[in-house]
Amino acid sequence: PTAAPEPRVPAEDAEQSPAELPWGDQATTSRPTLQISPSTLPPAAPRPLPDSPGGAAEAPTAAPAAVFPTRGAERDVPGSASEESQETTTSTIITTTVTTTEPSPVLCSMSFHDPEGYIDSTDYPPLPLHGYLQCTYNVTVYTGYGVELQVKSVNLSDGEVLSIRGVDGDALVVLANQTLLVEGQVIRSPTNTISVYFRTFQDDVVGTFQLHYQVFMLSCNFPRRPDFGDVTVMDLHSGGVAHFHCHLGYELQGPRVLTCINASRPHWSSPEPICSAPCGGTVHNATIGRVLSPSYSGNQSGSVYCVWAIGAPPGQKLHLHFEKLLLTERDRMVVYSGNTNRSAVLYDSLRADSVPFEGVISDGSAIRIDFLAEEPAAATAFNIRFEAFERGHCYEPYIQNGNFTTSDPTYNLGTTVEFTCDPGHSLEQGPAVIECINMRDPYWNDTEPLCRATCGGELTAVAGVILSPNWPEPYTEGEDCIWRIHVGEEKRLFLDIQLLNITNSDILTIYDGDELSARILGQYVGSGGPQKLYSSSPDLTIQFHSDPAGLIFGKGQGFIMNYIEVSRNDSCSDLPEIQNGWKTTSHTELVRGAKITYQCDPGYDIVGSDTLTCQWDLSWSSDPPFCEKIMYCTDPGEVEHSTRLISDPVLLVGTTIQYTCNPGFVLEGSSLLTCYSRETGTPIWTSRLPHCVSEESLACDNPGLPENGYQILYKRLYLPGESLTFMCYEGFELMGEVTIKCILGQPSHWSGPLPICKVNQDSFEHALEVAEAAAETSLEGGNMALAIFIPVLIISLLLGGAYIYLTRCRYYSSLRLPLMYSHPYSQITVETEFDNPIYETGETREYEVSI
Repeated sequence: PTAAPEPRVPAEDAEQSPAELPWGDQATTSRPTLQISPSTLPPAAPRPLPDSPGGAAEAPTAAPAAVFPTRGAERDVPGSASEESQETTTSTIITTTVTTTEPSPVLCSMSFHDPEGYIDSTDYPPLPLHGYLQCTYNVTVYTGYGVELQVKSVNLSDGEVLSIRGVDGDALVVLANQTLLVEGQVIRSPTNTISVYFRTFQDDVVGTFQLHYQVFMLSCNFPRRPDFGDVTVMDLHSGGVAHFHCHLGYELQGPRVLTCINASRPHWSSPEPICSAPCGGTVHNATIGRVLSPSYSGNQSGSVYCVWAIGAPPGQKLHLHFEKLLLTERDRMVVYSGNTNRSAVLYDSLRADSVPFEGVISDGSAIRIDFLAEEPAAATAFNIRFEAFERGHCYEPYIQNGNFTTSDPTYNLGTTVEFTCDPGHSLEQGPAVIECINMRDPYWNDTEPLCRATCGGELTAVAGVILSPNWPEPYTEGEDCIWRIHVGEEKRLFLDIQLLNITNSDILTIYDGDELSARILGQYVGSGGPQKLYSSSPDLTIQFHSDPAGLIFGKGQGFIMNYIEVSRNDSCSDLPEIQNGWKTTSHTELVRGAKITYQCDPGYDIVGSDTLTCQWDLSWSSDPPFCEKIMYCTDPGEVEHSTRLISDPVLLVGTTIQYTCNPGFVLEGSSLLTCYSRETGTPIWTSRLPHCVSEESLACDNPGLPENGYQILYKRLYLPGESLTFMCYEGFELMGEVTIKCILGQPSHWSGPLPICKVNQDSFEHALEVAEAAAETSLEGGNMALAIFIPVLIISLLLGGAYIYLTRCRYYSSLRLPLMYSHPYSQITVETEFDNPIYETGETREYEVSI
């Protein structure tokens, strides 16, 4: 028998000693490699060999292979136990391989591309006997959109697998599995594809589940804010831009604007830029700025020489304020009141005993700063603030870690300024109010004060900041500070240690109460990560002690702690529902780490963070969002072989897009699309996108001429919508439609068949009747003429005779006859008889003539 593919050899069978022979010796022949199929069935029963001694030797039942001795073989066996014997003894090894077939899974795969739908486990095929199911459901949407799944129901049997995975290129990222899925939970894919994997086993009861999916717009991650700079993001979706800028004194290294690129996983167009302090530079028409110690690279070697030239507008002066100046013995800084190193020296670190606390003022409108570092070191640090001010005015004051108010923003003579400090700081080394004095050359009557972090104190505000002494400068040695915090009686305190950098010889202790004998919540030495602590009462005590020998062992950077009063329970307050949307929670109880996810109804966009987290201080990570009605349509796209005119590039509701096909093409569909709003759902266009197709592909061919007829405006091709009119020759009548139209279609066709021209029977019969009537009229006219002529002739003769008689007899009668009279035919026209209604109706008219 052949071995099954991919055999698995049990460990207990992999290494096995040779089987013992019936007479007590062991076979010394090499055992062949055994291939055991993956099966749990018992090995086949051993069968006796007829040639074996005793005729009934059997293989050991415990061995997967039976070993039987035989005699009389004609070949040597290496390593035989009886080489001196004339009989040769060999060992015959019979291997029994049991082959079983592991049931193959029933594979099923379904793909979805709709913007919304359901994945239902009842859609899988029926299971065969002793089989199991392995299904993959893939949802893929347009690039730039993601897929979010909401668990509608899940009821799985033990051992079944349901895994929701994000697809990122060739990698699969597990987003959730059967152990974490709860009804109502929402899972979002990081790309435009999400995959659901479902696997059952041989079981009478198969689990069920139902998932509702819908698309959402993917976005780029919020860009990293550069150190010593800021970033402003207009939109995180595809096409959105992020603007970067640096703080005063720093320069941007890299692109100033990044664009979110549309992809299966949207990303920024390039890496985020950084802000670095330059070594030297020139500033023209300076108003306000900073000169900072250059940004050193870790492998920089050799000396560094930097020169800054600062020029104010004409008629103004410059004031330099040394906010920070830490130089090593091998560093030197010189400040000149002019553009060259030959100008008057305002400050020289090599010759000055101390830093001028009040700063320096230029004599003219220019200042030059030279800095030389023979061996650049991280310990070197300086921060010099400069500002230009008008002659006859005081310069604008400045206070670090604080703020001020002024009575005159131009700082004219008599102006007063009042200073305040940020939380955690207090005013030192100067008054809270200063005044601009001296009319000839105005100056402040005192220097600006300093805001330094206090060493200890009593704090009763509901929230505050605790800083190491002298922050942001290093604390001094031998400090011994105690802060006592007290809030409302029904509250307790949450302490967030954001930065902790002290030496191993310094100690920071937090007590759960208002005495140093209270329970210790935490005690720290050296540097450590962020810590979050809760008090059990409304009181908290913090003690900090720095080693007096700090100059020997060094000093740390310090620490920053925030505190806030919180309620005594252990859960966040519930958040409200939002209008036109809904929320889902990841946990039944809103404990720390619980998340609430907000979603909007179709037709609405979420504004704000859609996922809020219950933080360690039992507050939510942000305010609840709200749902805003979507008032714009998505771009329907271009139409090939056409141009379009858009009334509003933002595509708000009411926007129209007019499509016009290029010459030689005909528009198929509506040429005008309008974005309109719906009560439910997002705004859509009034019709589908049209198409521009070539004229020849849609034109109707000329159908031809009807016999005894003709066309008006004959052409070879007629575009959809054009008409063709037919006429018949005289004496023929048109049967069918006089005008037919080319109807758009695939292919285009005429609205009716070709008409025909038939002889007009009525006209033919009418012509015969007219002819007959004409003949009859001629005959009647002759008889009538004769009937008229004879009486006239008789009357004429009578009248003539009477005239002669009267003339001759010279007899005058009173009778007078007119010499002119109307001719009886004067009222009869000579038009054609076919226009006379007498003949058309077949009537006969009798003429009366009176004489």
